[in-house]
Amino acid sequence: MSDPLGPAGFTGPSAPGMTAAVAFAGMRRVSPVVFKAGCPDCRGRFELAASALRLAIGATSRTTFYSFTCPECGSAVRKPAGERVVELLTGGGVRTLRLHSTV
Repeated sequence: MSDPLGPAGFTGPSAPGMTAAVAFAGMRRVSPVVFKAGCPDCRGRFELAASALRLAIGATSRTTFYSFTCPECGSAVRKPAGERVVELLTGGGVRTLRLHSTV
């Protein structure tokens, strides 16, 4: 009986002699995503990697925000995140926390 998912668990027709090296030969290394940010305390402007940001998605726009620590002065910064900012941050790999209502 043949494997319904094909070789290595992939669906679709199998290609004889296809290796990972052949399949990924044309791919380039992707640069890490960075986000421009600013600190309201020290007025510093800088770029942050996705790993330096956290996104909290609440039930309303008032409880949806992103946060980071300013690399220049060390302040904890929290800023509101509208729909477009949420899209950009999640698409860029920022870790997300969904906040639940206690009502």
